[in-house]
Amino acid sequence: MTDFNKILDKAKELEAKMKESQEKIKNIKVEGVSGSNSVKVTLDGEGEMQKIEISDEILKEEKSIVEDLIVAAHNNAKAQLKSKTNEEITKAAGGLGIPGFKWPL
Repeated sequence: MTDFNKILDKAKELEAKMKESQEKIKNIKVEGVSGSNSVKVTLDGEGEMQKIEISDEILKEEKSIVEDLIVAAHNNAKAQLKSKTNEEITKAAGGLGIPGFKWPL
């Protein structure tokens, strides 16, 4: 039974660390850019867009180019968010690995 108690203790510890990690993730802010910084998109830790900046110069371009740059900046921010989220989860779970368990991100 000792092994089972150790597993339960680790699970409780992991749960506490994951809750703390979720709070930290909520506070993450990332900025994605495209077009030599002519479009900037800011996402929060939950992936919600908080801000978009478009330079005056880029607004002179064709509509389709501006749309593509917005999508590219958003995708850049999303990739950064995924990376930072994975880092935070890895920190929280560090040393508490559960054999055979793979994180969903």
